[in-house]
Parts: sequence; structure tokens; C-alpha cells
Amino acid sequence: MTHALPEASPRDRALTAIRQHAGWLVPSALTLLAGLLRIVGLGHPHELVFDETYYVKDAWTLLHLGYEGTWPEGANESFLAGDTDVYSADASFVVHPPLGKWIIALGLAVFGADSGWGWRISTAVVGTLLVPLLSLVARRLTGSIAVAGVAGLLLAIDPLAVAMSRVALLDGILALFVLLGFSFLLRDVQETRDRVLRDQTEAWGPVVWARPWLLAAGAAFGAATAVKWSGMYVIAGVGIGLVVLDALWCRRAGVREWYFSAILRQGPVTFLLLVPAAAVVYLLSWSGWLVTTGGYDRASDANPLVALWNYHQAVYGFHVGLSASHPYASPAWQWPLLLRPTAMWLTRPEVSTTTCAWSTDCIGVIGSIPNPVVWYAGIAAALFLVWLLIRTRDARFGFPLAGIAVTYLPWLLYPERTVFQFYTVVMLPFVVLGLAVALQHLTRSRQPDLLPFPTDAEVAFATEAADRERRAWRIAAAVFLAVAVVVGAFYLPLALGIVEPFPLWQLHNWLPSWV
Repeated sequence: MTHALPEASPRDRALTAIRQHAGWLVPSALTLLAGLLRIVGLGHPHELVFDETYYVKDAWTLLHLGYEGTWPEGANESFLAGDTDVYSADASFVVHPPLGKWIIALGLAVFGADSGWGWRISTAVVGTLLVPLLSLVARRLTGSIAVAGVAGLLLAIDPLAVAMSRVALLDGILALFVLLGFSFLLRDVQETRDRVLRDQTEAWGPVVWARPWLLAAGAAFGAATAVKWSGMYVIAGVGIGLVVLDALWCRRAGVREWYFSAILRQGPVTFLLLVPAAAVVYLLSWSGWLVTTGGYDRASDANPLVALWNYHQAVYGFHVGLSASHPYASPAWQWPLLLRPTAMWLTRPEVSTTTCAWSTDCIGVIGSIPNPVVWYAGIAAALFLVWLLIRTRDARFGFPLAGIAVTYLPWLLYPERTVFQFYTVVMLPFVVLGLAVALQHLTRSRQPDLLPFPTDAEVAFATEAADRERRAWRIAAAVFLAVAVVVGAFYLPLALGIVEPFPLWQLHNWLPSWV
């Protein structure tokens, strides 16, 4: 005789459905949240914020000339008033490659230049896409939907990520291409590692040419370089890291000449798969300059490629000598400590408004302060991951560290350069990912710590102790995440440019140097 199973309750059925579809529900919900924070009210303020004064107008002339033209004095006022055709066909000397400005130009082409919607929608979409991409990377790295959800949520509501999505600057676009390249790199590393460990020979490791994900990573990093030259640091760092990984895999596989194989056999192949793909994408980004004749230095040589090289020499000379003072300049050594965030826009209304609530003294700011709880915890987590990587040699701990290293360490080589803290938006996804990975490790299931030949009572006691430790870490992690979400929400007005009472703004300034 058989007995029918009891019918599941509606609540149980709903929970089961959520678990089954969590793989797409979580990133979808996070994308929606990120999009709302980045797109609603995007036209505020109706001003060219910080370096929008360069990139928006450059994007507009790219759209109409194919290269960056010049603008007269007072061009900002004319542009904001709707007179956007006051530019000249004379070439302007610009120091960043064109891809990021072409992406900004897409929004201008669709929505026009009548409001911030037109010149910011592209960066808002890019910043929104960064969130599900980080979630997908986190899930592939850890195999956990929960870790993916934590990483995506913390980035979705991070004030720095939100602010850099709501202004038409280049760094948010750079962040997307760098993370996209790392997502391809993760696929390549996982597949190539298995092949090397399986197909080794006694003396030499295999030379792997079939690495389509590495080609894709090279293309993504080339696009990053076509936004800002700092993408070249990423390519160089990734190339060195891949050679080191190849050497470690060959050694683990028992290859006798593992170092020779990695450096002199697989190394050149890796270079040929990574760098030419990046170079092709980079060169394609200059198509507008190449197919027209009016761009800066375009007439310096009859050969367009030689002329482009001349232009690059001039840009390099500018970057090397860039040391102008700026009130919000922040050398890279200050970034982990968050000593000098950038105020990209500030307003002090003379009279109170309904948006200022209870105070007659009001202020509105768009700044580059990340969620300080997440940022400082993320820096601490990175140090923790260094220790775990040394102790366990688990590559899962090294992946976020690699992202942080190639997006941060090169800036330390230029202490005299005028750089800004908002550049850390490129680091931010890896800082958040490292924090999520560290939390996963701390809340993991633990094996009981047993002496040899334990009694049943000792096994039971050790198992209970391990369970208590895990529960304690899970509670601590839940409390931390709750605090992080509250603090992130508290700082969102500084990302959205909301006019708030001056005393409330002062509460946001945890350090004197934030003012």
C-alpha cells in the first residue's frame, strides 16, 4: 500500500520556485535596482558637471565631425541653453582615446543635447550593466548565488558607483570594459587550467592555442585602453599573471621544465592571443580620426598611421608632465584610506526649498565617496585574501586581488601626477568581490577540530562547536550587510545631487578631509 505525499503549501511552492529560478531572478532584480538609482532623475543637474565640460562637448563634435573640434569661450552656457552648434571644425588637442566619448555620443544621438538625459544616459546604462556583470562573475568564481547577490547588491547601491553612472565621465565606462575582460579571463583560466593539468608531457607542458576566451579578454582590455590609457596597465598585469599561472599549472602537472615551458613556449602564444586583439580594437576606436582629415595632428604625415603615432607622442608628453595642482587631487597612496574624495558638483541655495526639509541652510553635492563601511571592509578583506592565498593557494582568492592589483598598483608609480579618488570606481567591483568572497569563507561550513581517536562525546562536542562558530559568523555577516545597506542608503544623496540640510551633510563627512 502506498501513501500519497502531502501537498506542498503555496508558501513552500513559492520558495521552491524562487530557488529554482534564483540564477536569473537575483541578477534581474539587482539590475532593476541599479537602473532605478542610476536613471531616475538623470537630467539633474542641468549643468556640465566636472569633466563633463570636456567629454560631453567632445562627444558632440565626434558625432558631427568624426573628431574632437574646438569650442569658444562661454561654450558651456551656449550648450546648456540649447545652442550646441557653436563649435569650430578646428581640431582640439585631447588626451584620452575616443571610445568612451563615442559611447557618450550614442546617448546624444538618440536623446539629443537638450538635457542631461542625452549626455548621461550612456554612462547610466554602462553603470547599470556593471552590476549584473559583477554578479555573474561572482557566481562563476564561487558557485554561490548568495555571494553573487551580495556582490551585486553592494555595488548596486554604492554611492561612488551610482555617482559615476550619473555623470558623463569616462571612468565608469572603463570599469565596465575592465570587468568584462576579467569575466572572459575567468572563463579562459578555468578551461585552460584543466587542459594543462590533463594534457601534460614528461618534459614539456602543452602549448594551448585554442583560447577563444583569452581573445575576447584581449578585445575587452583593448576597448578599456581605447577609453583611457590606464587600460594598458591592465593588459600588462594580466599578461604577467597568465605567465605565472601557466608556470604553476605546469609545475603542478609534473612538467620537468615548467618554468621554460611557461615563459618561452606558452608565453609567446599568450601574448599573440591577448595583445593583437587588444591592439585591433584600440585602433578601430580611432576610425573617425583616421577616415577624416581634420583631427589634431592628422596632417602631420601623409601616412595616417604615422600621423596617429605623432599624435600619441604628443599625448604621452602631456601625461608625463601632468602635475598641475587641484583642490581635489588625491595621490594613489591615499585611495585605500579614502582621504580626499572628489566633489564633482556643489550647490548652496540662498533660500530654503521644500527639498531641504527642516533647514534654511542647504547644500547639494555629487561626490565620489563610496560606501565607507564597504570600502574599508573591502580593503581589509583584500589583506585577508592575501593571507588566505598564501595559506591555501586557492586561485579563487587571487582573482579579486588580481583585479585590484592591475587597477590600483600602477598608479603608485606616479606620485606626482594629478589624479583623483574617483578613479577608484574601476577598482570598486574587485573590492566588493573580494569582500563577498571573504564573507563566504568566514561563513563556510567547518570541519570539527578533533584529536586522534576521538570518543563519540568528543566528536559531538567538536561538531557542535564548529556549528556554533559558523552560526556566529553568519550572524555577524548578516549584521554587517544590514549596516552596509543602511550606510549605503545614507550616502546616496551625495551620489544623486539631492539638496539636503547642511547639518545632515556634515554628518556624511566622517573625516575632516572629506569637506
